[in-house]
Amino acid sequence: MSQMFYDVTLLARQALTPGMVRLTFGGEGLRPFRTTGVGDEYLRLFFPDPETGKLHLPHISEDGRWTYPDGQDAVRCSTYTVRRFAQEGEDVTIDIDFVVHKGGLASEWAQKAEPGDRITINRPRGLYSPPKDYAWQLLVADATGLPALSRILEQTPEHVQSRVFVEVAQKDDEQILPYHAAATATWLHGCGNGVAPSRLEDIVRGVPLPATPGYVWVAGEQKVVRAIRKFVRKELGFPPERYELVGYWIANAEEWEAKWDALDPAIKAQIDAGWDSGRDRETVMDEYIATLEKHGL
Repeated sequence: MSQMFYDVTLLARQALTPGMVRLTFGGEGLRPFRTTGVGDEYLRLFFPDPETGKLHLPHISEDGRWTYPDGQDAVRCSTYTVRRFAQEGEDVTIDIDFVVHKGGLASEWAQKAEPGDRITINRPRGLYSPPKDYAWQLLVADATGLPALSRILEQTPEHVQSRVFVEVAQKDDEQILPYHAAATATWLHGCGNGVAPSRLEDIVRGVPLPATPGYVWVAGEQKVVRAIRKFVRKELGFPPERYELVGYWIANAEEWEAKWDALDPAIKAQIDAGWDSGRDRETVMDEYIATLEKHGL
């Protein structure tokens, strides 16, 4: 089994827009890191306790479950996508782009971090997996999904037609997307991203889709992505291999977490049993979402 955790050092920082900063990580601890090569590759960032400086990492069981030493929850971790992976000889560097906003463990850390600061990351994995026969793709994201969307576009074969929609808080948050001759991009300003209602569901519902084989990839706020999933899966009838729809963040997260913490343990056990059942992943996801919505989550 390959290494699970890597101690990394912040090497450089770059302000991309008023709403996003790029941090470049490297160091000797990152040398064993291996990329999946997947466009929306993601990993977790683990931060030390600001008062004690102690870092709590999970123990991972054979079935993939995470438990924590001393009975402490790993509250100081966040999930982010890898915008860029580079290797020169033994030296490895990765870029991670952070949305700048008030609150949020990782965003606040990123705004204050300086070269030389250290954190720990885990082994990456990716989700984006279009079928080999795809002739087109619909890529839709808010600011949190922009780094993954950009990397996906960089890796897209020349023959694949790409329709791209990105929702940002303001025009100044636009970025120059990787060039792709068969891609058309539209920027949506002043919506979603915690500043106003999202327009992403309306966009997905309204965009004409070719009759040829394709793929839909969406990343954004949890409930927005849920609504899009219902449309793509239920109304359009796309099979699971034709889409990847991922909730990257939760609006009003503190309220959501309080409701989750108060949820009956029997219901949580039922949710866990569903994921452990070995049944079709998307069917279990349907049940999971229905349970969350039933309890206002």
